[in-house]
Amino acid sequence: MTAQPTTSSMEDPLKKYPQPPHPEQQQDVPGHEDQLQPKADHGEESYKGSGKLTRRKALITGADSGIGRAVAIAFAREGADILIAYLDEEDDARETARYVEEAGQKAVLMAGDIRSEAHCQQLVQRAVDELGGLDILVNNAAYQMSQESLQHINEEQLERTFRTNIFSMFFLCKAAENHLKPGSTVVNTTSINAYKPSPTLLDYAATKAAIQNFTANLGQLWAEKGIRVNCVAPGPIWTPLIPSTMPPEKVKSFGQDVPLKRAGQPAELAPAYVLLASNDSSYMTSSTVQVTGGTPTI
Repeated sequence: MTAQPTTSSMEDPLKKYPQPPHPEQQQDVPGHEDQLQPKADHGEESYKGSGKLTRRKALITGADSGIGRAVAIAFAREGADILIAYLDEEDDARETARYVEEAGQKAVLMAGDIRSEAHCQQLVQRAVDELGGLDILVNNAAYQMSQESLQHINEEQLERTFRTNIFSMFFLCKAAENHLKPGSTVVNTTSINAYKPSPTLLDYAATKAAIQNFTANLGQLWAEKGIRVNCVAPGPIWTPLIPSTMPPEKVKSFGQDVPLKRAGQPAELAPAYVLLASNDSSYMTSSTVQVTGGTPTI
């Protein structure tokens, strides 16, 4: 007779991670992990791989911190080599690379601004040259800035938000297309804001809706190539982007309005990206996986 375990592995999702109120805090854009309080969980201690991405080659934008770091850690532990694309957060990027290399995988670091099409082309070429190909493209990097009025969104912010969040996807997918083979995947990061937009993130929410449409459309366009295109729609996730783009009082209450009463952690997003990048989602394209803390998208 098999002995039954004496303790359960079940966890209460309400209590798994810190709930608001968070300490009031602000950072300069784009924010840094070592200044975030409480610290975010990227799966450093918890994520266990099972070979789902063995010998795959992945390019992840915004991989230095937040969701991108969690995805890089998970992909590496699933067997993928990673190009870590980031803006200028050198210390955070090197920390991500350390986890990738500890998993026994190759990490290539490349800084630069994805608002530039030339830089996006260079990222793809660097991945092909140094990783030996490109099988997975994760368009994750994003910019937002909270504003209380439409009048406060100037041309510079509007252009930065759209070029970072949606132009870069066109640039990177266009540059990657001829390198992607049947079975390759693209995973984009949209947002709950595509369904339930925040009035203080007017321009950001518009880009996230555009990403949703772009994903659905490109998935159909590339289906005949055997290249799948899907996206993940996070709810409020605890990353350096939050204290660097929101006022302290909103940081303090961040995540309290969702049914699970707390912000999500990057580690809670990573399995969705692994699903969409792996063969487990072979019949999924133009799809969205919502990880919203219970906020409905219907």
